[in-house]
Amino acid sequence: MRIFVLGNALRPGVVEQAERLLPFIKKHCQVVLVDLEQKEDLSRHQADLTLVLGGDGAILRAARQMGYQQYPVLGINLGRLGFLADLGVQELESCLPQVAKGDFRITNHVMFECTGSHPAMGGPHLGLNEVVIHAGAPFHMIDMELQIDQETVCTYTADGLILSTPIGSTAHNLSAGGPIINQELEAFAITPICPHVLTGRSLVDSAGKTFQIKVTRAAFGTTLVIDGQDRFPIESGTVITIKKAPVQFRLAKVTGKSLYKSLREKLNWGLQPNYRQEPK
Repeated sequence: MRIFVLGNALRPGVVEQAERLLPFIKKHCQVVLVDLEQKEDLSRHQADLTLVLGGDGAILRAARQMGYQQYPVLGINLGRLGFLADLGVQELESCLPQVAKGDFRITNHVMFECTGSHPAMGGPHLGLNEVVIHAGAPFHMIDMELQIDQETVCTYTADGLILSTPIGSTAHNLSAGGPIINQELEAFAITPICPHVLTGRSLVDSAGKTFQIKVTRAAFGTTLVIDGQDRFPIESGTVITIKKAPVQFRLAKVTGKSLYKSLREKLNWGLQPNYRQEPK
């Protein structure tokens, strides 16, 4: 099996773990390329699997680095939570021989393209997690109008707005009170950040539609952020367009790993509190 080995060299421990794991990985797979800076043009190479060392951020960078030629990604978590990079180092060492034989399943996930009318933005920019518009200055709100398939849906006065994929629904969207969406659905969630209204709620709609957000009033420093990494300035009158990308993110899953298991184990989601303080 031919693989890429990618990772975030800036994260503590990634380079050391890569040096330790590479001889083991090469025993079972053909390593086509090692790129811990994630700067290589992957379109010049071919692989069956991408092994990403780091956390979910490294996987988001890998997805955008692969661009419109997506390879299955197996994430090795060297970070904190790791909803996408859900294998530990020891788990990799135990399951890599089976993975090298093709003993894993692949799940497909919606990605998006984002373009903007601001000259500094252009596009389209490919993303996997979310698009966030947020007011840069503290204690200032921004006004936005949401249209879906050219129909005006609602207006927001808020600290910002999040448009999230199902993969990204457990990230900034969840922290802002948005819904958890099954990762394999083709949908987008729109969640306002601290809306100045008592009825502000998230909206979930089909990823097959076109979403436009017009920023009618922007505070100084208002910024659009894609996947927590690419940042662009936003001014009053800027129109942001988001639609489903023509490619899908491909996530390699080994037996025993699932979204709901990760939520239970890493966020204690759906578990009853220990009212009596009984030992676990």
